[in-house]
Amino acid sequence: MSAAATIKGSRQFDAACAILDRFGRNPTRLIPILQALQEEYRYLPGELLAYVATALGVPPARVYGVATFYAHFTLAPRGKYVIRLCDGTACHVKNSIPILEALRQRLGLTAERKTTPDLLFTVETVSCLGACGLAPVVVINDQVHGQVTPEHAVALVEEIIAREKPAAA
Repeated sequence: MSAAATIKGSRQFDAACAILDRFGRNPTRLIPILQALQEEYRYLPGELLAYVATALGVPPARVYGVATFYAHFTLAPRGKYVIRLCDGTACHVKNSIPILEALRQRLGLTAERKTTPDLLFTVETVSCLGACGLAPVVVINDQVHGQVTPEHAVALVEEIIAREKPAAA
């Protein structure tokens, strides 16, 4: 049995099949397909990229190339809550680095390990979030927080942890 057949038959990739079907398995729709897949799985695992290539009838290098070219896509697992800290000029001047250090310390993360083991949080720095007037800025998923301090950033994380705790129990 081929790898694609194994993946197609696997329950964990049922959502991928549905997404591919929704886009008519059209190779010209590769970017929206990958966006939908990442929304579903929170990242793009290698075996999923191989299946997409097979399902669309395109070379795997093309799918991988698109997935690695755009910064929006990630090949590594991401947390349910993606925390993006701006480190552009305005935010950096207004002390974004201590915010990053406080978040990493609270979540036990490093520059190399950006996602918590429970896949609840991912912490990333970005070059600019386009909200310089609110510097320093943190975006958690799609929610913008301006004029953040290290203490405020940690408090935001604690609020999320408190909300998520009942769901985990």
